Amino acid sequence: MINRMNPSVKFIAITVSMIAMAFFFNPWTPLVFFVGVVLIQLIFAKISWKVWSLMMLPFLLGAVGYFWTTLVFGSEDSTLGTALSLSFRVLAFSSLSLLFVFTTKPVDFILSLMQQMKLSPKIAYSILVGYQFLPVLKDEFFQIRQAQQLRGLEVPKSPVKRVLAMRHVLIPMLAGAVRKAERTAFAMEARGFTGEGKRDFYRKITVDRVDVAGVALFVILLCGSMAAGLI
Repeated sequence: MINRMNPSVKFIAITVSMIAMAFFFNPWTPLVFFVGVVLIQLIFAKISWKVWSLMMLPFLLGAVGYFWTTLVFGSEDSTLGTALSLSFRVLAFSSLSLLFVFTTKPVDFILSLMQQMKLSPKIAYSILVGYQFLPVLKDEFFQIRQAQQLRGLEVPKSPVKRVLAMRHVLIPMLAGAVRKAERTAFAMEARGFTGEGKRDFYRKITVDRVDVAGVALFVILLCGSMAAGLI
C-alpha cells in the first residue's frame, strides 16, 4: 500500500509527522513512532530489508553517539530521559526518511509535484535531467579512471595525494557534463519545451483510496505515539 501511495501525499504525511514529532521531548513518543514505522514497512510496504538494515546502520550509530554524548558531556539538566529522547528521535526521523526513499520512485515523485503540487515544469524537468545524469557520470568516472590507468597513470598511495589527483578525473567529467547539458537543452528546445502554459501528461498521477488509507495510517500512528508520551 505504501508503495502505491501518491508521492506528494506521502511526502506531506511524512513531513507533517516529522514536524509534529519535534514538539515532543519524552522518550516514549519517538520510540513508539519508530516501532510503528518499522511495522508499517513490514506489513504495508515492499522493501529490501538487507539494504534497509545497511542504510539504517549509520543512523543507529549516530543515535548511540547522541545517547552517550548527552549523558557524558551534557549539562546538569540532561537526564537519561533526554538522552533516550534524542536517540529515539534520530531513529524515528531516519526510519521515516528511508520509508519514503525505498517506497517512492523519483520520476513519479517529480510528476506528482507537477500535477498535484503545481511545481514549475522548468524546475521539475531540470531535477529529472540531473537525476538521469547520475548513472552516466558514474560510468564516466570509472571509464576515465580505467583509461588513465591504461596510459600508465598510477594511483597515489597517500590519501592526500589521492585526493589531489582526483582533479585529473573531475575536470574531464565536468567538461563532459557541460557538453551533455548543452545537448539536452538544445534537444528540449527543439521539441518545443518552454516551461510555460498548460501541459498534458502521458502518465497521470492521481489521488485515490490508497492515499486516504495511507494518510489515515500515519495519523493513527502519530496519535498513538503522542498518547504514549502523555501517559
